[in-house]
Amino acid sequence: MNEKGGSLLLAEFDAKFPYDYSAGRYASYFLKQLRDHKRIMGIRCPKCQKVFVPPRPACGYCFVKNGAWVDMGDEGTLWGYTVVQFPFLDPMTGVERPIPYGYGFIALKGAATRLQHFVTASDLNKLRIGMRMKAVFKEERAGNMLD
Repeated sequence: MNEKGGSLLLAEFDAKFPYDYSAGRYASYFLKQLRDHKRIMGIRCPKCQKVFVPPRPACGYCFVKNGAWVDMGDEGTLWGYTVVQFPFLDPMTGVERPIPYGYGFIALKGAATRLQHFVTASDLNKLRIGMRMKAVFKEERAGNMLD
């Protein structure tokens, strides 16, 4: 019974809500460059000259629209990291990531921000802050951060 004294109708059904979303103009360009050219791109603030990776529309320091794209190269320095020892179901792929695995903050030369990503090494116990890192791109890329 509902609050007015009438009966409630209950209808059961399976619902699917497939959706796509846009990464936006800046992230889309960033991901297309990863996919098509194996390039990591940043974007420069025209006022303070800081470069942001991944790119964002506005500078968080100057509050102005970011301008020129910058090729950041494929090398950086490990700024911080962790070695994960528990299973993780990757929400992007639905596949369980093999453990242990590394996850780190990489400082690309000239960037004001750090790029977060999985990191690999022949021995994860040898990871060290300040260690040189090099991007390794998949042969077949899909236009996402796992490329």
